[in-house]
Amino acid sequence: MTTSLSPLLEKFRAHLEDEKGSSPHTVRNYLIDLVDYERYLVERMKLSLLSGTHAAIRGYLGTLSTDHAPSSRARRLASIKSFYKYLVRQKLLPASPAKLVKSPKLPKTLPKVLPVEEVFAILDMPDLKTVLGLRDRAILELLYGGGLRISELCGLDLLDIDRSGRIVRVMGKGSKERLVPVNAQSIRALEAYLSRRGELLAVIRKDQAPEAMFLNFRGGRLTPRSIARHLDTYVLKCALTRKVSPHAMRHSFATHLLGGGADIRSIQELLGHSSLSTTQRYTQVTWEQLQQVYDSAHPRA
Repeated sequence: MTTSLSPLLEKFRAHLEDEKGSSPHTVRNYLIDLVDYERYLVERMKLSLLSGTHAAIRGYLGTLSTDHAPSSRARRLASIKSFYKYLVRQKLLPASPAKLVKSPKLPKTLPKVLPVEEVFAILDMPDLKTVLGLRDRAILELLYGGGLRISELCGLDLLDIDRSGRIVRVMGKGSKERLVPVNAQSIRALEAYLSRRGELLAVIRKDQAPEAMFLNFRGGRLTPRSIARHLDTYVLKCALTRKVSPHAMRHSFATHLLGGGADIRSIQELLGHSSLSTTQRYTQVTWEQLQQVYDSAHPRA
């Protein structure tokens, strides 16, 4: 962020980065929300962050109701709640004014999951004659083969993958490390890319990241936005009409494992979820599976 932060928000930023180990993306979103909230307090309510009230927070959320989706308002409130919890823990406030503010009701949506044949079609799209095509194939195989978050994949370094053991060391949310097994296809795709990865570092340029696993054409660490853009290209080449995000590959990984007989607690560990309820949202039982269970289990079926 280029906007200068007030002292309290600077302390909160340091808390998120140094103590909680939040990702730069998460920190940025928190601060964007809180800067906007602080502006409302100061300009409209003549209040400081420390003097914010339950009514002021509700009033702020009310100003967002016409041009912000419920999910966006819920995120703003979550940022405010987290900030005030921090102030209470620091003994700067006796209680959080946001504690009893209710979040907007959000529609319950199932994550988008691709059929297996569509996933395979996307995986086959990169041009394996080029180093960038080999890189993209390895990326797609790891997204689907390991169920990695896009931020986790972009953060991988060369030393994070044990190719012989087919294990990937991932730094997840909150700087929690986990080991993720991947399939042989992913390792083969990775080795094919690594055999030519040096081409991306052949010309010395500024901001190169020789330790990073996945590099852009200039030798820098690949970003989530770039991967999403490349994925869009491959989806278009497959003539798929649906929108496919990198996270959809993670959803598909979890759902396909569940459909193949994996138990949900194992999937929880693979995805790096601290809560089982989060994993349950990431997985969905298809109508065909329900029909098969019904036909095999009901006495009158």
